[in-house]
Amino acid sequence: MTRSAPALRLAEPAGRGTLLAAVLASGMVFLDSTVVNVALPRLGADLGATVADLQWTINGYLLVLAAFVLLGGALGDRFGRRRIFLLGVVSFSVASVACGLAQGTGWLIVARFVQGAGGALLTPGSLSVLQASFHPDDRGKAIGAWSGLAGVSTALGPLIGGWLIDSLSWRWIFFINLPVAVLVILAALRWVPESRDENVSRAGGRGARHRRFDVTGAVLGALALGGVTYALIDAPVRGFASWTILGSVLVGVLAAGAFVVVERRRGDAAMLPTGLFHSRLFSALNVFTVVVYAALGGFTFFLAVYLQNVVGWSALLTGLSTLPLTVLLLVGSPKAGALSQRIGPRLPLTVGPVIAAVGLLLLRQVRPGASYWTDVLPGVTLFGAGLMLVVAPLTASVLAAVADRYAGVASGFNNAAARAGGLLAVAALPLLVGLRGTGYDQRAELTTAYRGALLWCAALLLAGALLAALLVHRPPAAKEGPPLNTQR
Repeated sequence: MTRSAPALRLAEPAGRGTLLAAVLASGMVFLDSTVVNVALPRLGADLGATVADLQWTINGYLLVLAAFVLLGGALGDRFGRRRIFLLGVVSFSVASVACGLAQGTGWLIVARFVQGAGGALLTPGSLSVLQASFHPDDRGKAIGAWSGLAGVSTALGPLIGGWLIDSLSWRWIFFINLPVAVLVILAALRWVPESRDENVSRAGGRGARHRRFDVTGAVLGALALGGVTYALIDAPVRGFASWTILGSVLVGVLAAGAFVVVERRRGDAAMLPTGLFHSRLFSALNVFTVVVYAALGGFTFFLAVYLQNVVGWSALLTGLSTLPLTVLLLVGSPKAGALSQRIGPRLPLTVGPVIAAVGLLLLRQVRPGASYWTDVLPGVTLFGAGLMLVVAPLTASVLAAVADRYAGVASGFNNAAARAGGLLAVAALPLLVGLRGTGYDQRAELTTAYRGALLWCAALLLAGALLAALLVHRPPAAKEGPPLNTQR
């Protein structure tokens, strides 16, 4: 019988050490996610990268993370949350060093895939360790501290990353993860207790049989995303009629269809129980998530390159340009969540994307020699204010749209949907706006592509607003509900 984790308290050294390990680990991932876009122009010039190479630098990480983050949580439940958490930290940090040492784009892209695998183990692990380890009276405080401190690392990412890129090299945005990882490992080994889900740790038991790993579903999901992503990124180079492109599309479509069939047959034991989608609200909210986060991913990809290669800003100033967005999310999201509880999510999820779209339309007008205060700050602030109205109400509504027992898988899938939205946007937008080869280094070509991309992103946000207005309503009261067994 598996020994349950001790009930840690924040007032004790072990409690504070466990919180430190979780915060530093997730902060490492959050910081990395905010600075890689800023580094794209420098690493592109240094490695002789094409637009497709830059796309894969972002999407290699997002693809693996989106496909396997749910499996990463299940591995922690089965084999031990601390063990899988530490495996994720080690994988992420080793891959980070490999990214920093990359001598070519192929090397960098492979290392980014490995980073995504580490993130898929680390991301759910940091939060599940807190959930499983702390005494119920301190659990909320620990998770709240984790959220706030992790948010601070996200806010500091542009400042630290931009300074490292300008002062040292783009390689240091990856190298900086190594000392942080060492601290996490030492803290975890010293203070974090091991825990696992007893229902899946008893070999041969009924719970173990019911909750076996859905590796097939995870692989099929990765093939579906990977096939479509490869086709979108490489079509401008190989041609739309290329057998390689047609084959990748076919693989993506067949894998997506097979994923649906497999998940339906596995019923409640699936990585993604398809019965969740019997809730029209849950389905609508996840489509909304893909659309809104696609706009966010496309915007951040193009803005960082445009501000450096056309406007002529430094990496530090480029990183700081989106700081108001992060600050607004940190400060305003709790208030937006409280507002949504009072009036329901429909209004925030409808108005928020419209405000964000107006911000993007303002940012389309940014030209060489632009002033941050008058040309960039207003648009970024509006975009941030719009997202501020969206993030907390969206998360709360997704969780409330399904039975309480499925909160974990619903949250995990919504997180994967957000990653997939950004992944598809970074893959598709350069194709839609005609940016290819080394066009990101040509001012006229990049300017045209940037303005077209932001127009597409604004359109996505308006589509999300329309979806929310038509299909989103106040979720029902919390409920347990029966198992989502859809086996035939």
